[in-house]
Amino acid sequence: MLLDFIEKNIEVEITGGIVHRGILIDSGLDVLVLYHECTHTFLYIPFVQIQRVKEISFIEEDTCFGTPSEKPIEIEAISYRKILLNARGLFVKAYVTGNKTINGYLTSIMNDYFEFYSPAYKTVFISMNHLKWLIPYPANTTPYKLDSRNVLLKHRSSPLARRFDDQLKKLENQLVILDDGDHPDKIGLLEKVQDNQATLITDEGEIVVWNLEHIKTIQLPN
Repeated sequence: MLLDFIEKNIEVEITGGIVHRGILIDSGLDVLVLYHECTHTFLYIPFVQIQRVKEISFIEEDTCFGTPSEKPIEIEAISYRKILLNARGLFVKAYVTGNKTINGYLTSIMNDYFEFYSPAYKTVFISMNHLKWLIPYPANTTPYKLDSRNVLLKHRSSPLARRFDDQLKKLENQLVILDDGDHPDKIGLLEKVQDNQATLITDEGEIVVWNLEHIKTIQLPN
């Protein structure tokens, strides 16, 4: 049904009450591509995050004119997984939680999560169920004007588990940061992962159990 909106102005409301407006460029089974004329950016939004979509008419003062440039990720019969696979090696902006975005590179795509390397945040594991949108930067753009080849060469990834919960289990007995530390109880020593639950010991020695269904990202502090 969304194919009826191709090349039309639409409004997309996603989880958290966030609203994006732009031109619908493409739509697959589980992802859509929205173009922002004013910022000349392409947003790849997974359906799992979308609450509603409707066609709109921009009033003149809100309209930016211009023909969309070539899509940074060009795929026939697009899908969420294909987008992620084809985004490897591109400098992208990922929005997951809070009001922060993470800039960096997708390095590995697993069953239900992907590994993301950021020069600022280092290695972050992101659940596919919680990525809100992905914005590829223009070709040949690199973070902080760094050499992308050197950035990725410095990144050393140990073998990854296929599933998000299994990868978290591999980090037992290490200090971890969940969801970018958006809550004080999400920073601590990961004591145990079992039955879809993660047990953390905070800096004050308190034991906190988190439901893995609601964990969006895993990050090591070093």
